[in-house]
Amino acid sequence: MRSSEVRLPTAGGDAFAFLDRLLGLAALSHARACALLVAIGLICFLPGLASLQPMDRDEPRFAQASKQMLETGDLVDIRFQGEARHKKPVGIYWAQAAIVGAAEALGVPGARTVIGLYRIPSLLGALGAILLTYWAALAFLPRRGALLAAALFGACVMLAAEAHLAKTDALLCACAVASLGGLARAWLRRGESSHGNHLDTGTVVAFWLGLALGILVKGPMVPLFCALPAVVLSVRARSAAWLLALRPGLGLPLTLALVAPWFLAIAWKSGGAFYGEAVGHDMLAKVGGGAEKHWAPPGTYAVVFYATFWPGAAFAALAIPFAWARRGTDPVAFLLAWIVPAWALFETVPTKLPHYVLPLMPAVAILTVLAMAAGALDPARRGARIVAGLVVLVPVGLTLGLTWAAWSLDRTVPWAGLPLLLASCAVAILSWRAFGLALPERALLLAVLAACLLSPAVLGLTQPDLPALKVSPRLAAIRDTLPCADPKVASFGYREPSLVFLIGTDLSTPSTATEAADFLTQGGCRLVFVDSRQAAAFDAAIAAGTILPRVVGQVSGFNINGGRRVDLSAYAVIP
Repeated sequence: MRSSEVRLPTAGGDAFAFLDRLLGLAALSHARACALLVAIGLICFLPGLASLQPMDRDEPRFAQASKQMLETGDLVDIRFQGEARHKKPVGIYWAQAAIVGAAEALGVPGARTVIGLYRIPSLLGALGAILLTYWAALAFLPRRGALLAAALFGACVMLAAEAHLAKTDALLCACAVASLGGLARAWLRRGESSHGNHLDTGTVVAFWLGLALGILVKGPMVPLFCALPAVVLSVRARSAAWLLALRPGLGLPLTLALVAPWFLAIAWKSGGAFYGEAVGHDMLAKVGGGAEKHWAPPGTYAVVFYATFWPGAAFAALAIPFAWARRGTDPVAFLLAWIVPAWALFETVPTKLPHYVLPLMPAVAILTVLAMAAGALDPARRGARIVAGLVVLVPVGLTLGLTWAAWSLDRTVPWAGLPLLLASCAVAILSWRAFGLALPERALLLAVLAACLLSPAVLGLTQPDLPALKVSPRLAAIRDTLPCADPKVASFGYREPSLVFLIGTDLSTPSTATEAADFLTQGGCRLVFVDSRQAAAFDAAIAAGTILPRVVGQVSGFNINGGRRVDLSAYAVIP
């Protein structure tokens, strides 16, 4: 079943009529549609990919573990310095190690500490998620609507953030959308006599390949995202026979062939410790309590959704009455089954992180465009214009917030990013105005354009002008200025994984001032970074020793992970 798209009148000759023409031209073929979606993705994802510092703490942990795979040649075990990192399967580490290894082979200097290289799998995963959203949306919408839905998802803040982080979630999202797109086709075609119980081989392979790769990337998450709607819809249909169209006799052996070798290898190598850590300490800790200080009350995802799914969130909220009224139709029933059970589950789990609901956002985008096509995004409804006005809050908030942060942290104004920031605010206001003029498609297109201005402004132009946030890179730069090769380095009081990634696997982290002072006495060229909170104890330990190091640098900044200002001094002993 397809929804026919309502084509609303547009004002001829206005400044933004080119957006309507661009959408129409791109919708003439799948190749043009994909080219436009890739262009939107690259505009939103490429700026800042290399210049953004390693973001503590998860990203440099992933990158450092991948780096150690290259250093040791061990592609089975996952380690961060000397500790086993048995929280996630191996997929993302293999992807990162492969990219960095290829860069080394091509002669990229210092490839192993170039964080941008480790982010390439996330970039590719985010681009893949956009294209797969387009493919999934084609089961619900004509080409123009599917293109708009994919663009709306591709422009969202959460996807842009994950594309810039060397973690699992962008790749996971691509895998989940591939599987759910296949599941959608099995559901929507179950009653078509021309198809019977058979799907084309490409759809079946997409479903099972997404499932298998998703398991290698993040364990049970993709199976969970698929199982919840499958169960809900099977109960609704009073039969699970429609799932046979996915040919489990072919797919299950394929999945096992792809995932079993590593899971068996890590079980043997770790003596089963991987499963105890991944299930017992990681998964159950998040289910049973607020793991790693990420507790939040139920309803948190609904509140932050207005920022994480910007610029589409305000319009998605307006689609809720449409979704409720059409819940009995097969397309809307599937989209609700994709969104609601998993969303409710994540709201009940104490540990909450914004990216957990990222694989649900493609369905939200598709549902929003379905509502628009049915004329349900109506500015005449009570409160609709106020809700749509939320599209303006994020660019305005970021413009004010980043300007304040730059001034308070570095006594500067982010002049390089301000023009695009202000332009994004202006286009968001025009999007709100277009909605008020009963031009919802134009409003969505302008919202996507606002995102294409905001992402380069924030990530490409503004964040490089905030040196206070780049504590670890500035510390690593001090090491690089020492007049000796390969100095031994320790950090006392500052233990962020980003410093391990930039300095090296052998970075020492003494726990007492005496240990830090003793580190400098062990011969050769040595360097210690000392947090100001530990400075008095360290000075006392130095005074009691026989070596007097010299201060070779100081770094003051703001530790995003700790949420506080830090001041560090660098002490060196140079033979």
